[in-house]
Amino acid sequence: MTQVNYVTQETFEQMQQQLQQMKAVDRLAASKAIAEAREKGDLKENAEYDAAKEAQGLLEAKIKQLEGTIATARIVDASMLDTNRVSILTHVTVTNMNTKKQITYQIVSEKEADLKLKKISSTSPVGAGLLGKEIGQIAEIKVPAGLIKFRVDNISV
Repeated sequence: MTQVNYVTQETFEQMQQQLQQMKAVDRLAASKAIAEAREKGDLKENAEYDAAKEAQGLLEAKIKQLEGTIATARIVDASMLDTNRVSILTHVTVTNMNTKKQITYQIVSEKEADLKLKKISSTSPVGAGLLGKEIGQIAEIKVPAGLIKFRVDNISV
């Protein structure tokens, strides 16, 4: 079963542009690097050739992975979100019941996750634990450090 990747329209367009760049520009550069290395002589002892072939293989793997991500992407319109429950793309303000600290996260896809921007993946332990919760509910989330309890204080778009 293929996992669905929920993304914003902006992220979807960025992924398409990145894929186009890899296919149109990066592939050509990789081919040129291989051709230049091939011209330098014996391929058995040609480190440049080996490195260029390896770089081309990595590029093709990245292209394949990105194509898969785009194929399974579902664009979510933030204006259509229900703020009665925590869902993908909502901002959720929670209070850590142990430390009494309050923090706001946005629940996003793995592709968009960035902890510095307080965007957490819906597949992370905290993100998955908060999904579906309503204001006032307590989410008990098992993390490597133990059990954390978060109270949902607010949900917004």
